[in-house]
Amino acid sequence: MLFLRLLLAALTILLLPVAAAAQAGQAPIQAPIRFLLTFDDGPAWAPYSNPTVRVLETLEKNPYQANIKAVFFTQTRAWSGGGTENGRALIRREHAEGHVVALHSATTFHSNHRKMGREKLDASLQLGVDDLVAETGVAPKLVRPPFWAYDADTLESYHAHGLRMLLTDLSANDGVIYVFNMSFRKRSNMLKMLAETRKRWAAGEMPVVDGVTPVVVTFHDVNRYTARHMEEYLGILLDVARELEVPLSDKPFYDNRDELERAALAATVDTPQSAPPLPGFWQWMWKQ
Repeated sequence: MLFLRLLLAALTILLLPVAAAAQAGQAPIQAPIRFLLTFDDGPAWAPYSNPTVRVLETLEKNPYQANIKAVFFTQTRAWSGGGTENGRALIRREHAEGHVVALHSATTFHSNHRKMGREKLDASLQLGVDDLVAETGVAPKLVRPPFWAYDADTLESYHAHGLRMLLTDLSANDGVIYVFNMSFRKRSNMLKMLAETRKRWAAGEMPVVDGVTPVVVTFHDVNRYTARHMEEYLGILLDVARELEVPLSDKPFYDNRDELERAALAATVDTPQSAPPLPGFWQWMWKQ
């Protein structure tokens, strides 16, 4: 009897903050966030001033957190990247430095998976998996569709090849930029997207892994502007989180590959109905 009384007393103490928040009409306190950085379209092939190399160097050494790990969604056969020896060497480097190497595409160009047809897509995915196994010794577990274009059939094909689809919560909107390679809205864009993500976080609609809530952020490591400003982007993410009063974990970025991969897998999308909103105009584009 005494044990039961002590147990009830302990449970009452633990539930007091939740009950008080509910009585005040506030949402229960959620797990702090940790930014999960991802990069699309790489690696870059350039032998000099390579943007992928610069991104890797910034992740390793910056004023905010050393040895940040990221997910690199690679194009294993891109004519200007993974299909070159420089590109393949960078895929090996990404893996050797503790990042998660994932699949974006295994086509010469940035092909839309929704428009390839099931047979062609299956063959392409198998090539991509084989390419990454050859370079890293590890089969990829994650895939991100080019142009964010997917449907039930593409998801079925991904699953058949042991791949889970990861979309994003925030995006730098820094894909292919022609003529002017710059951005005047780096901070305001991240602030707006994190404000929307904050609603899902506050409602408890986001996964919690290892005691933190992963918030997926997307960049493109083939973008030279992004590479030059990567350190600034890291600071912006921390700054907008504080402005929106979203609590950050003790380590605001991932620095362990296993933790990173667990978090990414927990944030993947298994059905079109369970997907978070896509960044920018892509949500409108693929809902037509």
